[in-house]
Amino acid sequence: MSDGYPTAAQKEALRLICDHEPMPAHRLAEALVAARRPSTNPGYTRAIAQMAGTLAWRLQAQGFIVETLRGGWATTAEGRALIACPA
Repeated sequence: MSDGYPTAAQKEALRLICDHEPMPAHRLAEALVAARRPSTNPGYTRAIAQMAGTLAWRLQAQGFIVETLRGGWATTAEGRALIACPA
């Protein structure tokens, strides 16, 4: 995160959430792993899953997503406007 401006990775996560909301946290991790080329590194999947949690936390702190009652993520109007996601 740079001075409150979303990074490319944050925008990617925001797009995934917007396209599949409400998106449970574990599904965000799965979607981020699926969006990348496979790796032979045994810790790769775990690292991406941790990154998903950090990205979601930052997006929530910036007001671009909110947690739903069922523990998933949904975009806010500001989040949708940022990536031009239809309401």
